[in-house]
Amino acid sequence: MKLRHLIVLAGVALSASPAAAHPKLLSAAPAAAATATPTGRVRLVFDERLMPQRSTAVLVMTGMPGMANHPDMKMPGVATALSRDRRTVVLSSARPLPAGTYRVDWAVAGADGHRVSGRHAFSIR
Repeated sequence: MKLRHLIVLAGVALSASPAAAHPKLLSAAPAAAATATPTGRVRLVFDERLMPQRSTAVLVMTGMPGMANHPDMKMPGVATALSRDRRTVVLSSARPLPAGTYRVDWAVAGADGHRVSGRHAFSIR
C-alpha cells in the first residue's frame, strides 16, 4: 500500500512541476547594466515559449546626457514582436537609439498563463 501511495505522489509531483513554472529571463542584448553602441534592436530571451496575447514590452528612455532630471519617456516608433520560437521578445526601432539610459518594462506569460514582469536596464553611448 505504501508503494502505491509513493507512486501516486511521485506522479502528481512530476506532472505539477511544469505547470508551476513561470518564464524566466535568460539573457538580453544589450546586456543588463551594459553600455552598448547605438542599436535599433533590444532582445529579451526567456527559458520557455511565451503567449503572444499576454506578453508585452515597452522601451523607456530614463536619462539623456546633458539633461538633468530627464523624465522617463516611452520611446515612440518602437515595435514589439516575438521570435518564431516565441522565446524572444524583440523591440525594434527604425533608427538607432540615441545616447542615454534605457529601461525595458516587460510582462510575459508562459504555458501556465500566469504573467510575470520585470525590468531590464542598459545604456547607449
